[in-house]
Amino acid sequence: MTAKITLPEPHQPVPPPREAVSVTVARTLDDLMQVMAIRSVVYLGEQLCPYEEEFDGNDFAGATHLIARVGREPVGVIRLRWFADFAKLERLTVSPSCRGGAAPRALLDAAFELAARKGYRRIMGHTQARLAPVLMRLGKVKLREGRPRFRFSDHEYVETIRELTPPEGAVTIDSDPLVLIRPEGAWDRSGVLDRSAERPATNPH
Repeated sequence: MTAKITLPEPHQPVPPPREAVSVTVARTLDDLMQVMAIRSVVYLGEQLCPYEEEFDGNDFAGATHLIARVGREPVGVIRLRWFADFAKLERLTVSPSCRGGAAPRALLDAAFELAARKGYRRIMGHTQARLAPVLMRLGKVKLREGRPRFRFSDHEYVETIRELTPPEGAVTIDSDPLVLIRPEGAWDRSGVLDRSAERPATNPH
């Protein structure tokens, strides 16, 4: 008699609910290591992107990185770069187990909010053509009219854009000086330099 062997069904990851996902600005070396780990898994591991094309020299050139986490586990990242009259959305990356809505939507919402609070009215992205419909649904972005498709790193891309409305109290050149020196994205919270302002100016140098 031959025993019948039943194999378990392949595990199907269940994307987390929106309330389980938190998004923060990368501020520490450990945060940046998490950013690079997620991008390495997806871009180098899944998409076979060459290392020097993925890590392109812009990660430390005035860029802001956002990390989505479920609990303490990083599950997605996004990079923002800042130009004179627009922000640029880059490297939106979500781990395979968390694709499907909540994590990428949380990252996009946080990116749009951060850019708007900095006073930007437009945010654009270079989006893989095959993923543009997903981004248009999750982030309510639109294709830029009259702009041709283009290629790099073995993928075809389109330009996408979303209009932003800076909120009341957005950061401007006339904001309180102590607000402008607070950590990125934490302009509404008193920081260490706010506390230092309580001391008199005693340093003659």
